[in-house]
Amino acid sequence: MTQKPLPRLSVDIVSDVMCPWCIIGWRKFEGVMAHFAGRLDFRVQWHPFELNPDMPPEGEDAAAHVMRKYGVSAEQSRANSGKMAGIAADLGFVFNRGPGFRMRNSFDAHRLLSWAGALEKPDQAAATGVQTALKLALFQAHFTDNRDVSDHAVLADVAASVGLDRARAAAILAGDEFAEMVRTEEAYWADQNITGVPAFILGGRMLVPGAQDPEVFIRVIERKVLADAA
Repeated sequence: MTQKPLPRLSVDIVSDVMCPWCIIGWRKFEGVMAHFAGRLDFRVQWHPFELNPDMPPEGEDAAAHVMRKYGVSAEQSRANSGKMAGIAADLGFVFNRGPGFRMRNSFDAHRLLSWAGALEKPDQAAATGVQTALKLALFQAHFTDNRDVSDHAVLADVAASVGLDRARAAAILAGDEFAEMVRTEEAYWADQNITGVPAFILGGRMLVPGAQDPEVFIRVIERKVLADAA
């Protein structure tokens, strides 16, 4: 007897490499996928969002950036960073924000992510592929290793670290390939009223904003996906 295939849920994640809550949100969502193992298949794709599209090439000191952008004091900025680091550590991810930690322009990182996504097959069996591997490697490069993920050499190295062709990555970065794709996607999600990240779109229709706890996703999926499929 042929086993009936599991229902499959598309998961579109609008995110920026510069966003600490995006890696926290992903780590939480990994628990959601584990919760539904054997009951539901997932297909994850990442989409571009730039928190700071006008960030200059040299970047900006992260603490100064947060204070300027959000109008908080240095003490509040340190407290917020410490809170996020603690949450991330509990989820197995290390924030290593030293005194030289800077916010970076993420446009070229998004170009490589669009390339990686284009290499995947829509009907692939696995929930994630090389695009997710690249996204997570970029999060680690930025937040844990304090590398400049706007630098083309760094980006090519990170791409190679997840099995992508380094020479092809370097060639993409040297030109403007995938630039229009990134801009088109960013405009699309803005038209969908996505104004902050992370934003999880389940099944192409259910928006779950922010780095929600697994229970929030589980409740939505139980009520809106599995109940409808029953």
